[in-house]
Amino acid sequence: MKRIDFTNTQVASSQTARDINRGVVLNLIRRRQPISRADLARVSGLQRSTVSLITEQLIRERWVVHGPIGRLPRGRRPRFLRLNDRKAILVADLRPDQTRLGVADVNGNFLSQEMMPTTSDPRATAKGLAKRMLHLMNVHSDLVFEGVGISLPGRVSEKTQHVIFAPNLRWPDFDLKSAIRKDIGLRVELENAANACALAEVWFGHTERIRDFVVVTVSEGLGTGVFVNGQLARGRDGMAGEFGHVPLDPNGPACSCGGRGCWEVYGSNRAALRYYHELSATKDELSFQDLLALAESEDGLALKALERMFEAIGKGMRMIVTGLAPHEIVVVGEVTGSGDGLSRGEAASRPTSRRGHGAPARDCGARASKTFRAFRGCTRGRRRTFLAR
Repeated sequence: MKRIDFTNTQVASSQTARDINRGVVLNLIRRRQPISRADLARVSGLQRSTVSLITEQLIRERWVVHGPIGRLPRGRRPRFLRLNDRKAILVADLRPDQTRLGVADVNGNFLSQEMMPTTSDPRATAKGLAKRMLHLMNVHSDLVFEGVGISLPGRVSEKTQHVIFAPNLRWPDFDLKSAIRKDIGLRVELENAANACALAEVWFGHTERIRDFVVVTVSEGLGTGVFVNGQLARGRDGMAGEFGHVPLDPNGPACSCGGRGCWEVYGSNRAALRYYHELSATKDELSFQDLLALAESEDGLALKALERMFEAIGKGMRMIVTGLAPHEIVVVGEVTGSGDGLSRGEAASRPTSRRGHGAPARDCGARASKTFRAFRGCTRGRRRTFLAR
């Protein structure tokens, strides 16, 4: 049963229907390009006249261009349509230590990428980011830039569009969107990194027919993007999905959010490095990539550190499976390169009740997924998918 508030309900207008139809047609072109108008009408179920009006509008706006001419045994030869790959978007993925930025076309393909340091000063980071983006626009002057998409390890207020919760960045409340827009002069969209990956999974991944799934991003912190009943869960002021800051042990290590024993302090990249330093009693500076390299070389302490990390990820996944019963959980991050260990962690996520029993892991982590070529700049690397029931 769905509750509807009839005292505050907006009636759908003809423009709403046109916008929905336009989205359907554009998505079909993206997924099936090159495609003819006749095939668009057949697949979408829309009238040919409606398809013609929509495609002509998209062509005028240069989102869609004409492709090759098809061949038929008889009758009029169809003119195929495809997305205009001269349209481009500036993208950035902010992480606590460094930011990856680049240029992506409308098909989600990266045309260039580069790295820059992320500072604890949000204004300095915004200035540096805008400067690099202006440089990329000059380098790719043959492209038409439509906007900027930025993913970050924090939450953005839906009301103010300020970054309001980013403990790993150690930023105060900051209007990153206006700062970038002022210098670049383009539309700017901000999104939480885990939410961006969930949206990218819908747009570029294999979850088009799945209405309930959760993305777990494992990096310096640990985030989740929750997709429920075909919609991204936002919650009040965009704060839904902060499972990484749910305490597993109230007496555990301090977390960057101010709490103690959060899931993130046990299952993140930083947690794995902490485990390794505790086991080895060494003060050597290591990156997570260094730790993975040690594990690849069969270093026993590195393997034990990663094993603890995998078990912690599995315990948190169990919380998600029990509480939300998603159809799938998609794990994103460098950690997915260690497939065997993550599968063992997944076993720990299976609840003891009958509802939501975990199925064997289905490995999708052997290749870099197109999921993370989304225009919002979600470039976490590899991904693994687990069937949650």
